[in-house]
Amino acid sequence: MLPVEVRDDIHVMWLQPNPEKPRGGVVVLDGWLIAEIHATLEAISRQSPRGFVLASASTRVFVAGADLAEIDALNDVQLDGYLKAGAAAFAMIPSLGCPSAAAIHGAALGGGLEIAMHCDSLLAALPGEGARPWQVGLPEAGLCICPGWGGTQMLPARIDPSLAIERTAMGTTWSCLDAPAGLFDTTAPAGSGSEGAVAAAIAWVKSAGPNREQFRATHAARRAIAPRNASMMTPICDALASSVGASQHGAACLDAVRTGLLHGWDAALACERAHLVKLRHTPEARAKLDAFLKR
Repeated sequence: MLPVEVRDDIHVMWLQPNPEKPRGGVVVLDGWLIAEIHATLEAISRQSPRGFVLASASTRVFVAGADLAEIDALNDVQLDGYLKAGAAAFAMIPSLGCPSAAAIHGAALGGGLEIAMHCDSLLAALPGEGARPWQVGLPEAGLCICPGWGGTQMLPARIDPSLAIERTAMGTTWSCLDAPAGLFDTTAPAGSGSEGAVAAAIAWVKSAGPNREQFRATHAARRAIAPRNASMMTPICDALASSVGASQHGAACLDAVRTGLLHGWDAALACERAHLVKLRHTPEARAKLDAFLKR
């Protein structure tokens, strides 16, 4: 299982690089890590935690995203299973029933941002003076594919919906210094790294209060768009359809948003998975993925 610390009565889970595929210390969401996340969260849930913080042991990134090489080696049935396993593991964070926060100190991309957004709050430790800013966002569409773990649902619930949908459908990320309003709830002192982010996350979780039912009622809506938002969101999707929806991957992102509005979270995840499995076989996606994997 993954390392877990209890600090000030708050459980802190540290994401780790796969020991058999260290990748220079970069955390990626491969099958090994997804299984470890699931097992560790199951163990934490049995302890009735008062609060939870998601942290990363990598000094280089928070989470770089999914393991594209591993994904590329899977057939369609296996890829669907991999995506379902990730969704089930990440869903255990809100199921803990306590306030949760992601302590982000480096790049949070694709699946890295998606697992973070399963937490109630995102806290960021920005780079110190002269240090290179890190990126945050959902870059999948830049590879002509789409998110697969609820990104089309959670990002519009946290920031301006039109901006979220447009950036997701285009695969354009942000510098952490230019992150949109609402993405990060607060920031740690610049240059404080993972420890600063964790300290800020613990402080946020403790301030959220012990009343779990009241907390869930207040924060649950931030995890995903919901059918009750259809009157506001549908015109946004319509307005974007002729621009970002012109590509197959852009249209897939819009379809997932509309599915979430009409049928809810589970249907939206199934929609994302189905599109992702199909999109990776398109000539455009194959060219992008092959070039990425040859780096």
